[in-house]
Amino acid sequence: MAQKGDQLDRETFSCSICLDLLKDPVTIPCGHSYCMSCIKGFWDGEDQRKIYSCPQCRQTFAPRPVLGKNTMLAALVEHMKKTGLQAAPADHCYAGPQDVACDVCTGRKLKALKSCLVCLASYCEKHLQRHYDVAPLKKHKLVDPSEKLQENICSRHNEVMKMFCRTDQQSICYLCSVDEHKGHDTVSAAAERTERQRELEVSRQNIQQRIQDREKDVKMLQQEVEAVSHSADEAVEDSEKIFTELIRLIQKRSSDVKQQIRSQQETEVSRVKELQEKLEQEITELKRKDAELKQLSHTEDHNQFLHNYPSLSQLSASTDSSSINIHPLRYFEDVTAAVSELRDKLQDILMEKRRNISLTVTEVDVLLSEAEPKTRAGFLKYSREITLDPNTAYTYLLLSEGNRKATYMSQQQSYSRHPDRFTGWQQVLSRESLTGRCYWEVEWREDGVGVAVAYKNISRAGNSNECQFGFNDKSWMLDCNTDSYTFWFNNIKTRVSGPGSSRVGVYLDHTAGILSFYSVSETMTLLHRVQTTFTQPLYAGLRTYYGDTVELCKLK
Repeated sequence: MAQKGDQLDRETFSCSICLDLLKDPVTIPCGHSYCMSCIKGFWDGEDQRKIYSCPQCRQTFAPRPVLGKNTMLAALVEHMKKTGLQAAPADHCYAGPQDVACDVCTGRKLKALKSCLVCLASYCEKHLQRHYDVAPLKKHKLVDPSEKLQENICSRHNEVMKMFCRTDQQSICYLCSVDEHKGHDTVSAAAERTERQRELEVSRQNIQQRIQDREKDVKMLQQEVEAVSHSADEAVEDSEKIFTELIRLIQKRSSDVKQQIRSQQETEVSRVKELQEKLEQEITELKRKDAELKQLSHTEDHNQFLHNYPSLSQLSASTDSSSINIHPLRYFEDVTAAVSELRDKLQDILMEKRRNISLTVTEVDVLLSEAEPKTRAGFLKYSREITLDPNTAYTYLLLSEGNRKATYMSQQQSYSRHPDRFTGWQQVLSRESLTGRCYWEVEWREDGVGVAVAYKNISRAGNSNECQFGFNDKSWMLDCNTDSYTFWFNNIKTRVSGPGSSRVGVYLDHTAGILSFYSVSETMTLLHRVQTTFTQPLYAGLRTYYGDTVELCKLK
């Protein structure tokens, strides 16, 4: 009777998942109790459905219940242990749904302790003993319990597959090697395992290196977030000081700019954190993959190793972080410069430069510096609608098509006097200033055109080199003809080769200091690229020759 009572106590205080005495017992809402680790593992398998159930009564719960240790039950179990109740002996460790069962046991089967690759059977501790006692059985290969032993048997010859065909990349038996795999490159499964094991270690080293690289990238991105926020804070502070001086005239603009800066700050920080999260997810995935490969490396079953290795050794594509290039930051400083310009010019600037300030804020770009686009569609994402400023146009240039087209005329046009006008060269600048990333296209007819960018403080009066695009340090120009190109900067001439085209695309990354010219036809061909440091906002410029027409293309 005492033995029966002990058995009852053991069942009462045992976990129905592991069939052992409760460890850190928890009681779930339906009233059943389990080891904390057992029920957590069981519910982890149900995470995808987001509905959690009791393994005994199958009552479901949503959301996942919060588990707390049942201290009273834990104390009771400890008391029962001290009074003589111990964990169930090995012969009471029955196989559960997740366990490998002993192939010899009849009735309710016990958990298998080992599987034999020769017998192709799994044994509990009791039935395994013969493999330790009988001399011929001692030579058999014992591995951790496995339900996939039949995968080691050749379906054609019903023999154990102890060889590997490198030609066909599959496990084979010795009869296969002299039959359909005759003449193939075959080795023992153990030899192939050794080779793949070396590859596995190399894969793990690569994964670990990638983890280190990604962790470094995440740290850099975090620094970038802090730098953007710091720069934004400084820009807000400076802008508020300047706008305070203007009081009534631009009090509303102060509020607008502050809001734009904060909005762009949030956008840029969000972009950085999004990439940061991707990298952290990749790190997690790489660590998981490393753990799987580590577990596979300890698998004693060669065929099981070779079966699983190809799928586990494949790595997902790495998040491209080559473009993360942190360098001295200048995010919102252009905003402060634009606001200072407002203070100096008051009424004119309020009307003329309002849109310019907004664009300056929204074009602040964290230097996760994107690579220069490769296709025209990629460039068009940065297209800007640019118009020509009549106040800068040479007096023989006729502007039309909404101030996007300039034609060199034989008669002087009726422009009023203006200090911004070019008086000695047939040139014109855009009304809009250019910062951030911009793209525009220029098309011309007749002989050719000069496609340029320039600072606003380029000289205008007279025909000296200080006024001519490309002949000073305030402007850059690509001189385009029907069959040739020439680049000019600071009066230095550079011959440029490329396919002839009547359309040129211009890509500007002001922050990165990149200015690129492309020949645009069915494809885009890079003609010339400048890498420098731009210290002021730029303006698009056009230069024409007698009788020529040039137009800023409408891209949107």
